[in-house]
Amino acid sequence: MPGSMALLSVAEMSRADGAAVAAGVSGMALMEAAGKAVAEAVLKRTSGDDLVCILCGPGNNGGDGFVAARLLAEAGRSVRLGLLGDRARPRGDAARAADGWAGPVEALSRGLLDGAALAVDAIFGAGLSRAVDGLAGDVVEALAAAKLPVVAVDVPSGVDGNTGAVWGVAAPAVETVTFFRRKTGHLLLPGRTLCGAVSVADIGIPGSVLTEIGPQCFANDPVIWGRNFPWPRAEGHKYSRGHAVVQGGESATGAARLAAVAALRGGAGLVTLASPPQAAAVYRAGVASVMVRDVADGADFERLVADPRVTGLLLGPGNGVSAETRSRVLAALAMGKSCVLDADALSVFAGCAPDLFGAIRGNCVLTPHEGEFGRLFGGEGADVPGRDKLARVRAAAAASGAVVLLKGADTVIADARGLALINDNAPASLATAGAGDVLAGLITGLIAQGMPALDAAGAGTWLHGEAASRFGLGIIADDLVDCLPAALRGLAELIETS
Repeated sequence: MPGSMALLSVAEMSRADGAAVAAGVSGMALMEAAGKAVAEAVLKRTSGDDLVCILCGPGNNGGDGFVAARLLAEAGRSVRLGLLGDRARPRGDAARAADGWAGPVEALSRGLLDGAALAVDAIFGAGLSRAVDGLAGDVVEALAAAKLPVVAVDVPSGVDGNTGAVWGVAAPAVETVTFFRRKTGHLLLPGRTLCGAVSVADIGIPGSVLTEIGPQCFANDPVIWGRNFPWPRAEGHKYSRGHAVVQGGESATGAARLAAVAALRGGAGLVTLASPPQAAAVYRAGVASVMVRDVADGADFERLVADPRVTGLLLGPGNGVSAETRSRVLAALAMGKSCVLDADALSVFAGCAPDLFGAIRGNCVLTPHEGEFGRLFGGEGADVPGRDKLARVRAAAAASGAVVLLKGADTVIADARGLALINDNAPASLATAGAGDVLAGLITGLIAQGMPALDAAGAGTWLHGEAASRFGLGIIADDLVDCLPAALRGLAELIETS
């Protein structure tokens, strides 16, 4: 996996700092570089007459704030600095950074913000594991209420660097300056919305330390899966590009219709919609490029799926929570077909998840939203205190043996080994009926072409967000399908120039 997209946990970042020191980079040099990056971000957002308020804690984040204060004063900015606790509290490199600040050090208070044009939040770092309360909580609440532009050091105080959760209270930043690599909490909600623009500063940690750390989480980006993307080939034909089967339902026909067209747009050479006979006329009235096959019962379904040219299946959207849906899922998995299971194909196994997990073999992607996730995984992956979204999805993937994609504005994808992707390109407008069906169909089209399950889930999710962004506000699921060609062109250009 490309190191540029690595997302580190707080513990992994600590290991990176330690590895840099072991390689001969002093801790003070790291702090100086971090403070310089913060100062440069502030200089870009302020002018010579602006008062900059720097809020420092007693740890290394505060040390970065002291360095930034010194450099800003040297650059001609007016600086007011407040410290949580007394001047004797900082230790080690933070104490040395504090000694380098010649200006006054005031006690942390709400009044420090008076007259400030911008504030630097350097109170607490990414490793916080308790609620921000007391004096610090009061000041952070005042910072949020003041609506000042805030530059946060590493993360806004109160944001958990691992989970993106808020410990008590946090003030939103216009920019967060972090170091070496982003943390998982920069992409997971609500942390992502509180961080503002995230700038990653090179502070002298050698990139080679990533080999030692071995990160297992990455930002979902074309550099991750682009090499495996199934672009059309001159010598190809429709069957070499994969044959996807989408199981349709009797009444909620829109879901399968959207998914089938998305599978075609995703590159599948042909798509067959398996329809109950009583709904076939509705399906045949849809897009002419989608073939419709009457499937009256389980035997018909198995005959269709047994065709060796069928390389990918989607079950669930609009299928109904029924014994028939359950049996078809198990039949498809028993044949070793690459499958995407969504919606009703997941809910039908509520309370009997081991029946599904025991049947999963090879390429299989599960695409639940939070409700379906809870019904399927229950205590294994439920959102209980202390369990973040990334941990929940990893636990679910390990339990099921499938690639699990937990949908949301911060979609998380993980495989059974714990390798994970966090997506951050989904606009808020994607919260519209049918968008999930388009995503499931798109992933099906990719997996039918032989794309590995984790890569197909990552690529489908990225294209889904890119298509929505290209359309803009007012998008509905039908528009998503129509915007996929433009998103694919954009992807091809990105890969070509990278």
